[in-house]
Amino acid sequence: MKHTLEFITPGGTSRGVLTTKDSYILKIKDKNGICGIGECSIIPRLSIDDIPEIEQIMHDVQENIWSIIQDESYHLKYLQLPAVRFAIEMAKLDYQKGGKGIFFPSQYTFSPYEESIPINGLLWMGSFDYMWEQAQKKAEEGFSVLKMKVGALNFDEERYFIKHLRKSFPKLNIRLDANGGFPNEEALDRLESLAEFSIHSIEQPIKVKQYALMSELCRKSPIPIALDEELIGVLDSELQKKMLNIIQPQFIIIKPSLLGGFRASDEWIAMAEERKIGWWATSALESNIALNAIAQWVYTKKNSLPQGLGTGNVFKNNFSSQLYLKNGKLFFKGEK
Repeated sequence: MKHTLEFITPGGTSRGVLTTKDSYILKIKDKNGICGIGECSIIPRLSIDDIPEIEQIMHDVQENIWSIIQDESYHLKYLQLPAVRFAIEMAKLDYQKGGKGIFFPSQYTFSPYEESIPINGLLWMGSFDYMWEQAQKKAEEGFSVLKMKVGALNFDEERYFIKHLRKSFPKLNIRLDANGGFPNEEALDRLESLAEFSIHSIEQPIKVKQYALMSELCRKSPIPIALDEELIGVLDSELQKKMLNIIQPQFIIIKPSLLGGFRASDEWIAMAEERKIGWWATSALESNIALNAIAQWVYTKKNSLPQGLGTGNVFKNNFSSQLYLKNGKLFFKGEK
């Protein structure tokens, strides 16, 4: 089932402004009424699965879901379609656990009203006034970490905003996400220019597949660098290891919808931790269906860093949520 999510406010990124995005909802239902649900979330111009055939592929997966989940090699069959893989994995986990939206019950202590996950608040690109309004609201809501998109507007204007943000909220942690938007020849100068504002990290300062230059930036940058888009589409484990060995980033960003689900994400995390590379997980504009699953999975990892799971309230027509937000943290309400 295709579900087109509509943004409450258009989301500005370095790849353009998003007003809608598509998700495909996958169901595994038996004669007793137990129903597991998964989500295939597609980000235009970013997801590998953003292809004309995706709707037909998801239709075929739905039609053949029972045979697919009984074959443990399904993740190899859909290796080139990470969002499809994630939808299958998610629906299978939900079904196997009784169809209640509890994906990790054996280890899951993300208890209602007790445990929580700290997350960063997200600032969408826009005018100074628009971004400042967002920042003030996030600070009032109790966020200790703000993530700001950079790289698409005038750099001097972005720098001025960050300077104003730091001056106004001196205790706030600031994360930046360039989405590959810095010109190669200016990247290091920009990073050095921003360093005086005590930036926690910056995601993907330059475009992907420039391993030598990215490696140099990771060595020289005064701001820790996190790989994001760099991980997308690198599906072979040996290539993954090679990339991490060459670039040696300070962090990697884990997005299950873009990397192929929990199994694939676990493999990236294991490789990162083996190399003493930090990580945190980020939602990729999924609906509340996948956001709930990702939050539960993240909690089992006991990662102390604030996660990037703050996109649950950006859509007009989202599904009801098992999560709620308070003081910059995600809490779990209970079964759906």
